[in-house]
Amino acid sequence: MGARLRTYRMKKGLSLQKLADAVGASKAHIYELETGRSANPSLTLLTALSRELGVSIKTLVGESGEISESDKPELEVLFRDLRELPKDALELIQGLTKQLREQKKDVGKPDN
Repeated sequence: MGARLRTYRMKKGLSLQKLADAVGASKAHIYELETGRSANPSLTLLTALSRELGVSIKTLVGESGEISESDKPELEVLFRDLRELPKDALELIQGLTKQLREQKKDVGKPDN
């Protein structure tokens, strides 16, 4: 997991300290995870890291296997976030999604 953690952190342009601050961990602990000196992060820390880095926990820990073109790890993060929202917020997001789909359909239509 350490190499993947470092790779995704670097892709995001985050220093060890910035990532540690964002997830509520110490810089030393993130460094230990990246170097393999610590190999058992808590689920809470894994969740925070995956959210901050924009990848699924499975991807972060190397259990995602082959990723096909249709698989989007960022959607797993989004779905996890959606599960925590109240019903009224989900209804709002559904309405926004519907509007975005309709706008996408209208893009190719000629003006009347």
